[in-house]
Amino acid sequence: MAEKTGIIIKGVGGLYTVLLPDTGEYLPSRARGIFRHNNITPEAGDRVSVEYDDSKKPLADGVINDILDRKNVLIRPPIANLDTLFVVLSVARPVTITETADKLIAAAEHYGAEPIIIITKKNLDPSEAARLEEIYKKAGFTVFLTDSHDGDGIDAVRDYIIGTAGKGISAFAGASGAGKTTIFNALFPGLTLKTGAVSHKTGRGRHTTRAVELHPLRELGYPDSPGFLADTPGFSALDFLRFDFFELDELPLNFREFNRYIGECKYKKCTHLCEEGCSIVEAVEKGDISHSRHDSYRAMYAELKQRKPWEKKS
Repeated sequence: MAEKTGIIIKGVGGLYTVLLPDTGEYLPSRARGIFRHNNITPEAGDRVSVEYDDSKKPLADGVINDILDRKNVLIRPPIANLDTLFVVLSVARPVTITETADKLIAAAEHYGAEPIIIITKKNLDPSEAARLEEIYKKAGFTVFLTDSHDGDGIDAVRDYIIGTAGKGISAFAGASGAGKTTIFNALFPGLTLKTGAVSHKTGRGRHTTRAVELHPLRELGYPDSPGFLADTPGFSALDFLRFDFFELDELPLNFREFNRYIGECKYKKCTHLCEEGCSIVEAVEKGDISHSRHDSYRAMYAELKQRKPWEKKS
């Protein structure tokens, strides 16, 4: 028997695929019952200690004994040790709901993952693409405009993934139908992940990615890159009453453009909603902070404020 450290590439129905970095082998594994007893779920991205019979080829029947310290773990999309989150926003079919996107961005900020904004389908509505670009560049995010059908902007995203984000774990997330998987396939044609059409009845995309799966960049044509790229299931909304991302008093800290103004308000316990003398409200009125982002903040504040203690996720 052997015991080594590996990384979970995918988990479905209690069966996990663990990559052993030193050999490049993939080990089908199950988690010990103690994890379920302690209400802990191993996730894609987890670094784990796994025990297996190294005399068998191909490798099989590994047992995950321990989950090593996590940098973070997101609930939705469910992924651990995330370094970069590519937030995909569509300008049309479906139109981006900025409040929903900002919830995902705030969650990434809270867990220490860098949000990178990718605006898709820019050819369908150039003015909306420009509006979204202005909102998120003003907030201090890196923004890419793309059109996956003619490839415009794809090379810039690829260069960022390989250069800046290529040492850690990156994921794509966003509303179903926004174009995550299409961009993924444009970036790495060899994968040919399954894509789905947008429903004409609902205007929403049909879910095609069923589970988070990490793809080693070295297997995507970049042998010198140690990082991983994940495709994730889409979502239509993030529910702060159901998903316990952070507390109400932490919310302003997860809007990066607020940081320079925090502590400068007239009142010590300022909520940054509409108070006289609020430095953040004044920045919105001056145009230094976008109305869209502040509107999202106010909506999230209202949701978090009404959340009851028993509604938090344990």
